[in-house]
Amino acid sequence: TRMLTHVHAYEESWFLNPRFGGGIALFMTGMWMNMMSDEILRNLRKPGETGYKIPKGGMFRYVSGANFLGEIIEWSGFALATASFEASAFAIFTFCNLAPRAYHHHLWYQNEFKDKYPRRKALIPFVF
Repeated sequence: TRMLTHVHAYEESWFLNPRFGGGIALFMTGMWMNMMSDEILRNLRKPGETGYKIPKGGMFRYVSGANFLGEIIEWSGFALATASFEASAFAIFTFCNLAPRAYHHHLWYQNEFKDKYPRRKALIPFVF
């Protein structure tokens, strides 16, 4: 349990390290992507509407699981910025948890909307 409760003290020079800056940039990018995707999902239906709709805009142009992609990028950036085992384990767990969800959401969208569903990948633009 010591590993889980130990707080790492970073030297001031760490904040000038490119890994920290890159990690923070990645974290902020993922957080923005996640928030934008959640906003798109929240606004799919107008009050009183029912039924399912295809999310459009933002990263949904490229992937079915844009909100999942944003969260994975977010926590990967945190792991890079902190360079800690715990944050890296959390980022890996996040990927292992959300990648299958994105894939199954993608399959559901394809099944539900058939030919109306745009050609996009499940989680990683142009790849998966």
